Amino acid sequence: MKNKNYEIIVNKSKDISLRWRSVPAPQRGELIRQFGNELRLQKESLAKTITKEARKIQTESLGEVQEAIDMCDFAVGLSRQLYGLTMPSERPNHRLQELWHPLGVVGCITAFNFPMAVFAWNFCLAAVCGNSIIWKPSPHSNECAKGIKDAWDKVSGEFSDLILVLEGGNEEAVSICKDNRITLVSATGSTQMGKELAPVVSARLGKLLLELGGNNAAIVCPSADLDLTIKGIAFSACGTTGQRCTSLRRLFVHKDIYEDCVRRLKKCFDDLVIGCPSKEDSQIGPLISKNSYDSMQHVLDSLRNKNVEVIGGERLEIEDSDEYYVKPALVLVKNIEDEMLTETFAPVLYVKEYEEIEDAIYMQNNVSQGLSSSIFTNDIRESELFLSESGSDCGIANVNIGTSGAEIGGAFGGEKDTGGGRESGSDAWKNYMRRVTATINYGDELPLAQGVEFDEG
Repeated sequence: MKNKNYEIIVNKSKDISLRWRSVPAPQRGELIRQFGNELRLQKESLAKTITKEARKIQTESLGEVQEAIDMCDFAVGLSRQLYGLTMPSERPNHRLQELWHPLGVVGCITAFNFPMAVFAWNFCLAAVCGNSIIWKPSPHSNECAKGIKDAWDKVSGEFSDLILVLEGGNEEAVSICKDNRITLVSATGSTQMGKELAPVVSARLGKLLLELGGNNAAIVCPSADLDLTIKGIAFSACGTTGQRCTSLRRLFVHKDIYEDCVRRLKKCFDDLVIGCPSKEDSQIGPLISKNSYDSMQHVLDSLRNKNVEVIGGERLEIEDSDEYYVKPALVLVKNIEDEMLTETFAPVLYVKEYEEIEDAIYMQNNVSQGLSSSIFTNDIRESELFLSESGSDCGIANVNIGTSGAEIGGAFGGEKDTGGGRESGSDAWKNYMRRVTATINYGDELPLAQGVEFDEG
């Protein structure tokens, strides 16, 4: 049964979008600026809500709220930079121009792991471009959505309905995707989710913005600074308990430094502080659910049954908690195992030797996902190859940093089964607008393009 509030929410969002689009863009930006200031005032309390619901450690939760604040700042500047091109016409006394107009209502479906930041990526850009937004958060993060909505309501005045929250699960997500009144659907989650929702939106020729699975890889070259590298690997593989779309899943290490790298990784993983995410010294909290734990154990058991070496991965008892704390797993593989080709949303890191950089890049790219990638090297030839058209096929390619921790200034997103969407910075704002090509004739004759003649006489 469809959420009983669904029709009310969609009609309200449609109505407010028609009023909001008439507000000049810099004035929209001013309201977003006030929203950002309110988030600053509530930063500590919002971060505590993230830690409570998503079970992220405090520093990551604070960083997520800061990301939402940063998006407000970005959108304020953008409100005076929604540029369209002016092109020369082939016809005399004519001008060609691009215009950008709001879409209307944007549907935003978000996951538990970034319960505020991903919404902010979408809302700040969508709103400054003149759209309203209906937000369906993960059922694991309804309180996070309520916290953001309350902050918006404090500053938004007559435009409080610009953010409307639709709680629910799969049925509500499908309703958004089916609804012709919702022009763009932005969905973040698993590849499977994207493959199920995309045909629903496509059937009505709606617009889609997908941010889906990762299965990301990093390459460690002989010239790499291993102290820096191990830090980058540890955060990418274990941060957010391995539950980021950008989490590091696969690591390819040159044979000359393989043993040293593995030794350092073992010690680093052993030294990680696993505990209640509310405690300041904790580096890793629990998995989000029993399903996540079961999925991780199923994969690790499958590898053990094939005599693949698995170090760690076991459940830990933390302060009599019934949550699913786990030790991050290092999986030392000799060959590319089937389990490496799909994404396990947990702290599982596969480590494999390579000899030639071209082979490492091939192994990195030879999966269906294409979100984030990185290389650790001090050899400019290797880094430039990695960033070239013959290198990484991912939407994000990093040098001497890990796969996680993207900044809001660059467009975020990936290729292949990752969905092809781009959110956050750069020109991602264009996703939330429709393009109009306008031709203006300011002369007193009517020449046709391409020299076509149509003489009515």
